[in-house]
Amino acid sequence: MAPFIALMSSFLIFLGIGSLGWSYFDDWHTALQGAVAVMFLLTASAHWGKRRPDLIRMVPPAFPRPASIVTITGYLEIAGAIGILIPVVSLAASIGLLLLLLAMFPANVLAARKKLTIGGKPVPRLAVRIVLQLVFIAAIVLASPWFGN
Repeated sequence: MAPFIALMSSFLIFLGIGSLGWSYFDDWHTALQGAVAVMFLLTASAHWGKRRPDLIRMVPPAFPRPASIVTITGYLEIAGAIGILIPVVSLAASIGLLLLLLAMFPANVLAARKKLTIGGKPVPRLAVRIVLQLVFIAAIVLASPWFGN
């Protein structure tokens, strides 16, 4: 739930900052791009530190070297978070983030079915995870250049 909270609260904060006169965030699209970036930087931070072992346990057993997969996906989340803010690569970053969410979804299914935890907190149930995934996908699509300025 933390990524959802980060997405929604940062979106509202960026809209508020834009309404106060910071021209970069003076429309919903750039505010949403910033919120998507915040969300992915937050999720990437879990790939290192105390939550890392939890993420490694989420990797389906069919995949080799789960620790490497967690590291690589963390770097990809950081790259996508930065890229979605840069107009010349925003489309590629949006597509990359969408593909990344799809590729990582089996890990979320496994975590929900095995009732795993992240940082000591249970992962969302599968139905909740599916709804969250759809919200995250919608946020990326709306933050992409397809809907932007």
